Amino acid sequence: MNVRERFLSTLLFQKTDRIPLSPGGGRKSTRQAWHSQGLPENIAPSDINEYAYRQAGGTLPWDKPGRGFSVNERMIPQFEEKVISRGPRSQIVQDWKGNICEISNEYTIEYLRNAIDFVTRRWIKCPVESRADWNDMKKRYDCNDPSRFDADAAKIAEELRNRTWPVEINFSGPFWQLREWLGFENLCMMFHDDPAFVEEMIEFWQEHIAALLQKTFSYIIPDCIHLSEDMAFKCFSMISPEMTRKFLLPVYRRWGQLVRSAGCPIYAMDSDGYIGELIPIWIEAGINVCDPIEVAAGNDIVEFRRKFGKNMAYRGGVDKRAMAAGGSVIEKEIDRIRPVIDSGGFIPGCDHGVPSDVSWQNYIYYVKLLAKATGWL
Repeated sequence: MNVRERFLSTLLFQKTDRIPLSPGGGRKSTRQAWHSQGLPENIAPSDINEYAYRQAGGTLPWDKPGRGFSVNERMIPQFEEKVISRGPRSQIVQDWKGNICEISNEYTIEYLRNAIDFVTRRWIKCPVESRADWNDMKKRYDCNDPSRFDADAAKIAEELRNRTWPVEINFSGPFWQLREWLGFENLCMMFHDDPAFVEEMIEFWQEHIAALLQKTFSYIIPDCIHLSEDMAFKCFSMISPEMTRKFLLPVYRRWGQLVRSAGCPIYAMDSDGYIGELIPIWIEAGINVCDPIEVAAGNDIVEFRRKFGKNMAYRGGVDKRAMAAGGSVIEKEIDRIRPVIDSGGFIPGCDHGVPSDVSWQNYIYYVKLLAKATGWL
């Protein structure tokens, strides 16, 4: 099977020669630690997992991804990135989204644009704090702006028509996007204090993404449309299931109808935190894959499979704390999730970014165990 066939067959509960080996990935601080522990400096970040697999004894051809298809949902124009003031240990900055926040001097503003590493920040001001701010913000989201797609999008789509690797396109969900505009606390308060304003912003975002989905499908039918939401804490969702059903489910359904009508087989959802009370709502919306299934937040993928059956497939689900412990601890962790691996609909991997307390040698051993469980060793 090729990479695309293996990806789709696994997540759609079909027969496959082996399950995609997708251990995870470390951000900058993790890679720096690994380089000091034996990972050669000349191994590119995109090649680390293959190198770990070879170090673990793997000999099979590696599943290398090909090019993707780009869609820009973000504001145009973006805000100016700038340092407003700098102190002895921290700096006040404005990021590309218009947020004013405080970060350590060890980071540059670029860290707030790209997921280079985990950066703690203190929020000072968010870009939408009034109706006037909202009216100005809306002007930055013209779905007909030609720069939202590559100039040669039609040519790229044609080159991808007979691809042997999966193409996945990511969009921000309504909760994620409103949090970007309003800030987390302000958004949660507004669900209660000004629900009409929340509904107005959600409707705007629903139409913006619906238009981009339709334009995307006029070029290409990807293998997966993936939403980012991050709407759960440890133990509970950030808003109640009742609020999720009232405010967000109609959006998920609308987009899901477009995804299914286009013939895209996977409609996926990403959220950190405990998602057990959200999965039933996502299933109603037609979402059939979710990730990253954080174990520390109380997610039990074995229980999820028992409860939701083949209505939901998963990616992630391997406890990063067990990866850090290594040895018998990670062995027991792989044994724990093995029934779900064997029952299909699951691409196991780290349940978030691989943290720097996972040593390089422990990572190689984890990759070895994962390779055995998925048919690569």
